Order: sequence, then C-alpha cells, then structure tokens
Amino acid sequence: MEIETFLGERAGVARASTLRGAGFPRTYLDKALAAGRIVRIRRGIYSTPREAGAFGMALQHNALLTCLSAAPTYRLWTLHEASSVHLSPGHKAAPPGTRVHGRCPHPAHPWLPVAGLADVLIHSLRCLPTVESLVMLQCAAQRGDITLEFLRRKLPGNRNARARSVLDSVIPRADSILEVLANYHFRRAGLHVRRHAEIPGVGEVDFLIEDCLVVETDGDTHLEPRQVKKDRKRNNATLVGGHLGLRFGYADVVHHPEQMVAKVLEVLELSRQGAFSAR
Repeated sequence: MEIETFLGERAGVARASTLRGAGFPRTYLDKALAAGRIVRIRRGIYSTPREAGAFGMALQHNALLTCLSAAPTYRLWTLHEASSVHLSPGHKAAPPGTRVHGRCPHPAHPWLPVAGLADVLIHSLRCLPTVESLVMLQCAAQRGDITLEFLRRKLPGNRNARARSVLDSVIPRADSILEVLANYHFRRAGLHVRRHAEIPGVGEVDFLIEDCLVVETDGDTHLEPRQVKKDRKRNNATLVGGHLGLRFGYADVVHHPEQMVAKVLEVLELSRQGAFSAR
C-alpha cells in the first residue's frame, strides 16, 4: 500500500509511530518527505499535502479546526468539502478568509489541532445549512460516537432552537447519506413514511410512503451490472405485489430534492384518483 492511500484512510494524517507500525520505516518517510508526497505538520505527525494546509493554518494561529473542516478527521459524512477553513481561534484573531467559530469548551483532539467531536457538531449545527449539519450528526450519532441527549443539553435557549430541530431529524439507522436526506425531505413535506419496510416478495425497501409507494434511493453501487439486475427484479416484484415504485439517484436527492418530492406527490395524487386501478 502506498503511504498516500494509508493516510487517506485516516483523514489524511497519522503519527510517525503509526506509520512505522504499518510498515513505513523512517528512511521511507524521509524519502516521501523529500519528494513532496507527504508533509510533516509538527514533530512526529505526517499528513498529505492537501490536508496539511488546513492543519498548518490552525497550528500557525494556535487555533483549532472545527465544523466542516474537522469532519474528515472524525470521518463524518459530508455533502461538500469546506470552501473555506473553519477555525476556532479562542480569543485570538483568525486569518482573513476563514470561517470563525466560538471557543471550544470540550476536550480537543488528543494530538491534532482539531476541536473535539462535541464542539465540531455544535458548531456545524449553528453554522451550516440544515441538511449539511444533519448528515454529519447522523453519522456520529448512529456510530455511537455521541448521543443526541448530550447535544440537546448543550443547546439550550431560543437561540439554539434551529440547532435542536436538526436533532429531531436524526433517524436510528441510515445506510447512506441519501436515506438521511430523502427521509428529511419526505417528512418535511408531511408524508407518512416507513423506513426499511419489509415488502413480501421484495424484501427490505428504503421507504414505504403512505403505505402504497415504495421509494428507493440509489447510490453509485446501483450502477453496477449485478446490482442493476437485482434492482430490476425488485422493481418487478414491487409492482406484482401491488405497490407502486420510484427510484432516485444521488443528483435527485442531493441537488434536486424539491423535484423528487414533487414526483412523489404526483404519483400519490394519481393513485388517489384511481389512475393505477385495474380497468
């Protein structure tokens, strides 16, 4: 395994002892440094050049990365990469062009200039659009890294009302970002939604809406030939079993959720009008 791949699986950063334990001796690290393949961001800590910029900025200004800029460190789901560096500089001034957050009252990362997970999520809830903070929160909560009850206690008062409302949109289990977002948009539209419903002859589906419409959200794996054949069989079984069915991909769910919801509402209205009844 190349060192870039190894670091990429660890948010782009690792201790020297971790690298040596993985089979990258000191001579290898020195050669990789000289070639510009890796960067030493502080003594005993190495990073990919791409990640080193944000870490280096935080170290230079004695600040902590937080919010969206800290998401890779904790391997949180995200919709977009940070367009600017999110920093918590304490009482110090932050460099121009950065997104400044408040102080971090919780313990920081043990060896990186990164805020603790609790502060990262609280900052994201106060800073990011709802869907972007929701996917980060969903990832951490369902892994058991943090509890919603803990965060709710940390977000009192009227000024945190919007942040607390995001907590209510976290679901017990989501297999992908698409499920989180689709569930949010369907419920926001006032639809009755059952997640991971079991349909006879079909198996578990992502959503059963209004007890008649099966909705599946398809990631990249659904484009693989074997999965395409499986999905075709499930689509047929859905219709044979008496349910309607729709499928939506990444672009539908992430970039055009209003169009996705409109199609669901249109099919439900046609069903109410008897458009799919046997003649």
